[in-house]
Amino acid sequence: MKLADDKHIVALCGSQRDGSHTRSALERALEAAERDGATTDLVDLAALDLPVFDPDRSDAGDAAELRRRVRAADGVVLGSPVYHGSYSSVVKTALDYCRFEEFEDTTVGLLVVAGGGFPTPALEHLRSVARALDAWVLPHQVALPDAHGAFEGGRLTDDELADRVETLGASLVAYAGVESYPETATERAAPAAD
Repeated sequence: MKLADDKHIVALCGSQRDGSHTRSALERALEAAERDGATTDLVDLAALDLPVFDPDRSDAGDAAELRRRVRAADGVVLGSPVYHGSYSSVVKTALDYCRFEEFEDTTVGLLVVAGGGFPTPALEHLRSVARALDAWVLPHQVALPDAHGAFEGGRLTDDELADRVETLGASLVAYAGVESYPETATERAAPAAD
């Protein structure tokens, strides 16, 4: 496992809105990762040229840059607003451009922001996609429901939610580069095969 100061955490921001609460929350998670010694990179997907994915044009626009930045990460946090019960099309398009090489054995954290109630389906959808890409998905995840009341002046004002966001950033650093699951007590106790 790498030392904390060798770890690089990348956040993919799937919001295109000015003054995005998703972007603000990701910035806070990355600040926590930096306090724990990591370098960070906030990839604003709205700033990249990523047309709707076409498998015959898998290097269209800024796809190569996106893949390079994700591949450089020891940990990735996927951040998205909730649209119709799932994550944004911007995140979907970015993930479509990525391959197994970008995510395999990479630690991934999840963060979703909803204007309404608790966004469990969006978290489940992101978790399924990240696992399909062979990523190591953290059990700690962040849901920010009723976001309009949780932010003021671009800053998260709910202390409990802020702690969850910062824990996500710190957890990405702590678990980035995990090469395998730790051996369980059951596996240690099992007799060796002949």
